[in-house]
This record gives sequence, C-alpha cells and structure tokens, in this order.
Amino acid sequence: MSLQVNYQSSSLPVGLAPDEASPEWLSKGDNAWQLTATTFVGLQSVPGLVILYGSMVKKKWAVNSAFMALYAFAAALLCWVLWGHRMSFGHYNSPLVGKPINSLQNELLLRQMNTSRLPMVDCVFYQFAFAAITVILLAGSLLGRMNFYAWMMFVPLWLTFSYTVGAFTVWGAGIFHQKIIDYAGGYVIHLSSGVAGFTAAYWVGPRHSRDRQHFPPNNIIQTLGGAGFLWIGWTGFNGGSPFTAGLITSLAIINTHICTATSLLVWLALDMAVYKKSSVIGAVQGMITGLVCITPGAGLVDPWAAVLMGMMSGTIPWYTMMVLHRKSAFFQSVDDTLAVFHTHAVAGVLGGLLSGLFARPNLLRMMYHSDSYGPGLFHSKGEVHRGIRQMGYQLLGAIFITAWNAAVSSIICLFISRIVNLRMDEEDLEVGDDAVHGEEAYALWGDGERMPKPRRFRIPPICRRLVSSPL
Repeated sequence: MSLQVNYQSSSLPVGLAPDEASPEWLSKGDNAWQLTATTFVGLQSVPGLVILYGSMVKKKWAVNSAFMALYAFAAALLCWVLWGHRMSFGHYNSPLVGKPINSLQNELLLRQMNTSRLPMVDCVFYQFAFAAITVILLAGSLLGRMNFYAWMMFVPLWLTFSYTVGAFTVWGAGIFHQKIIDYAGGYVIHLSSGVAGFTAAYWVGPRHSRDRQHFPPNNIIQTLGGAGFLWIGWTGFNGGSPFTAGLITSLAIINTHICTATSLLVWLALDMAVYKKSSVIGAVQGMITGLVCITPGAGLVDPWAAVLMGMMSGTIPWYTMMVLHRKSAFFQSVDDTLAVFHTHAVAGVLGGLLSGLFARPNLLRMMYHSDSYGPGLFHSKGEVHRGIRQMGYQLLGAIFITAWNAAVSSIICLFISRIVNLRMDEEDLEVGDDAVHGEEAYALWGDGERMPKPRRFRIPPICRRLVSSPL
C-alpha cells in the first residue's frame, strides 16, 4: 500500500510548497546553491584550465595543452558515472575502494543524500567536477611532450585506480573514515595531482631540449583570464563542500579569498625582493598555492588563521620552487612543466598540516556532525592528546596519499608504455601542435601559410573553335 501525500493542503506559498518534483525533504535554496557551486567548479576546468594551459605554454603547444584538459574533462565524466562515483563514495567493500557500480539509476540519483537536504544527483555531479579537475591539474606536469594517445589511456586508468582510492579512504568509508581533516581536497585532489603528475613526468621523460631551455607563455593576458576563472571558481570549490548554504559555506568562501590574496601578495613581494621584477606568472603561482593551501581547512579555521596560511603558502612553495628546485639534482632530473608538484603537492601537504593545527572544534562539529575529528592542536586546550593525535592522522594521510599515487601512477605509466610510447617522437616534438593535431593556435596570414593560386575560367578548345568558326 503506497502512501499518498496531499500536497494541495500545504499552507506555504505556491512557489515553496512541496510537490512530486520537489518533495518535503528537498531544500530548494540548498539545491540551487549546490548546482551553482558545481557550475563554478566545472568552469575552473572548462574553460578555466583550458585557457590557462593553452596560453601558459609555448605557442607551438597551445592546442595540444588545451585539448588535453578538454579531453580529460569529457573522459572523466563517463568514467565517473559508469563506475567512479560508487568506487569513491559507495558502500564499504574493502578498506581502499568501493564496488565499481554505475550511478545512472533514477532510484539512486533522485533519493535524498544521507546528511543533507539534497538529491544524490547533486553529489554525483559535484564530485565529478572534483575528479575531473584533479586529473586536469595532473596534466600540467606533462605538457609539451606526452603522446596524446598515451594520455587518452592514462586518464581513465588513473581515475579508476588512483583517484577513487584517495577519495574512498579519506572522504568515503575507507581506512581513514572520520580521521583526516580534508575539507575540500587538499589531500584527495591537490596532493594526489601533484605527486601523480611529478611521477608521470619522470616516466614520460623531458620536453625537447630547446623547449625546456626556452618555454615562454604565448599569451600572458589569457593566462590571467584562465587564472581568474580558477580563483573565482574556487568560491564553488570550497563553498560547495558542505552541501548546504549555511554558515560553514560563508566562512569557507571568505577564508578562501583571504588566503589566496595573501599568498599572491607574499609571492609577489618575494619575487620583487629577490629578482627585482614583479612577475605575472609568479603572481599566478602564488594565487594557486593560496587556493590549494586553504582547501583542506577552508570552512574549519578562523579568518586570522587563513591569513597565516596564506603567508606560509606564499613562502614555502616559493622556496621549494625558486630555490630548492634549482639546487636539487632530483628535482632537475624531472621535467615538471608547470611546477605542479610545488603548487599542488607542497601546498596541499602544507594546508593539510595547518588545518590539523588550526581547525576549531565547533566548526568541525558543524561541518561533520560528529566529534570524531580534531580538535586542531592550537585549539586543544585540555585535550592536547586529541590535538596531537589529529596531527598524526594528518601526517599519516599525507604519507599514504603520496605513496599510493607514486606507486599506482608508475604502474599505469609502465603498462601504457607496453602499448604506445609515452613520449612523442623527436620529429613531432620539433613541430608541436601541427604534427599532433594538424592544427595551430594562431592561423595568421603570413605565418607559414601559402596563399592559394587564383583560379581562372578557361574555355574548352572545342568551344573556342565553335565560337571562331564562320556561320
């Protein structure tokens, strides 16, 4: 016997009254915000990172770099709905990953989420946007030389065997369930992409020697445009993680922008003090490290802590990239094209540890509806042992995510190398986009083009005789 609900008897205004398409458990405000936040995150990838990658590389690699991002976005969506989401957020199947079941049934997509007043389809789509941007960020380490056919294989394999494990163990029902503070992906997304990108760059090999020595951005103005999509899009990245339009959401958004602005200004100041130049690319890198650093604790720390996190994210990754990288033979041996290891792995670990230090107990309860997390060591008065334990979990999580991504990314690269070459041929590396895709970013007149010869109308000989012969 089915339960019939009389929606007509509601005393609410017509626009707010529940009906079959808007059941009583659904919050229209939360739903509207969640779909908006997901759109923000999607825009970070397409067109954000498409523009950023296409403009931040040498002219001859603009098309290939942008297309690697676009392809990954499309491939990630199909992988996610066919098996990835349930592997990451499904029921417990093993300590590392859930069952590979598709997420295409209405019975799943239209039911209520466990901890919010939203349909499950919002979660599926939002988490897809996270998965997609992770593998696109990883691509930043491989621009300018990876065989596109190898990249087409790498994306679904890495998403399946690496990303889903990180998501399930930290956010899902895996071994670190309710242990690691990772508000929106400092470990799951940024540490993963930084380590996996660096590892894959090692196996793929370096760019052409001339490209590695001289690799100027082909359009810095567009680089700033792509960076703008990334920065503003982070409003949805961190603002959508609570799956509700509440206090934690508002705090996360303001903390995100405070930390990012601080990090950018600190990085810029260091560039000016050391190199006597205000580098635009440096400012973009400082912006990214600020966004990454605040991510694991955006809605869980005070604004003053966001300022401190921004100062550290503008300093420590700057040092590892601009000083340590140039002195270290290990870093020099790996060609990380856009320095993703420093901007995402280093900043991600930094943010994770600082979140374990500064996370407030009341904000943790508001976010997770549980006392299992924290408190942050700085706020653990009377419970110092719990604060130290939380810092231990943060460190353990960083070690696990680093080791897993390094190992699995290596195995994936070795497997693909048995099928196709990971790196393009030297002849293709000389040419770039035209050799790979048969297209170029800037098809300007005189830029290597030959004008077609004009066509002339010719009268067939027999017609000429007919015209010239007397009647």
